[in-house]
Amino acid sequence: MRFTYAEAMTNPHFYLPLARAAEQAGYDSMTVADSICYPKESDSVYPYTADGSRDFLEDKAFPEVLILAAAMGAVTSTLRFTTFVLKLPVRPPVLVAKQASTVAHLTNNRLSLGVGVSPWREDFEVMGVPFEGRGTRMNEAIDILRGLTGGDYFEYHGQVHELPAVKLSPVPTRPIPILIGGHSDAALRRAATRGDGWMHAGSETAELDRLLARLHRFREEADTTDHRFEIHVISPEAYTVDGIKRLEDKGVTDVVVSFRNPYSAGPDTESLDTKIAHLQGYADSIIARLK
Repeated sequence: MRFTYAEAMTNPHFYLPLARAAEQAGYDSMTVADSICYPKESDSVYPYTADGSRDFLEDKAFPEVLILAAAMGAVTSTLRFTTFVLKLPVRPPVLVAKQASTVAHLTNNRLSLGVGVSPWREDFEVMGVPFEGRGTRMNEAIDILRGLTGGDYFEYHGQVHELPAVKLSPVPTRPIPILIGGHSDAALRRAATRGDGWMHAGSETAELDRLLARLHRFREEADTTDHRFEIHVISPEAYTVDGIKRLEDKGVTDVVVSFRNPYSAGPDTESLDTKIAHLQGYADSIIARLK
């Protein structure tokens, strides 16, 4: 089992010392959250809160996701960084490939791209991208990311994107893992057919079991069960040694742990010292006993 520390919507100046502390404590990776902007008016529904509200986001700081990954990479040497998740179809895929390749190259292959389809129609509107057809746009963007980050000339002719033969430099020396986030059948199928793994956004154990069963079914249908595949989950079982072992038995490869409710309204009032104490306490009681 690998261990990922999650922190988001906090004081931006905390991230670099938290990355150093997580690395020293024995975590394998750290998540990097993504949000573009705050619409003044919105009727979009957030799929991962009980009431669909997005009020918790108001006035929360979200540094640009790949810039933050690069900054944390500069002050660490082994810690990986996983975007959780980058809203891919609202962005130009060639630019994302360039940014991701640069970060992965400079950090010696320590970047994983967790990607998803933004639930906010407003993200598409402000970026000048149609909301309709977003699934096709997402699939094509994944293809382009894979093609361009390989380092050779790559061209693409899709329903949405047309790309002449181009190549990027620098690129990483290993492929950047692309992990698909989301709980819908479309997201699970995309993970099974196009992803190097799946990212769970959190749920109780029974719902996680249901999602894992559907993911496995889609992987069987796509004949991808023999491929290396990462499964990153947020689970209440991740906070005990026995719970970790149960998750391992279900095929989970990575647990994502955090120590406060990110969906609470208002600013994060935890101090940096408190956050470091929390991540260190988990490392001492769980990680050290399992590694």
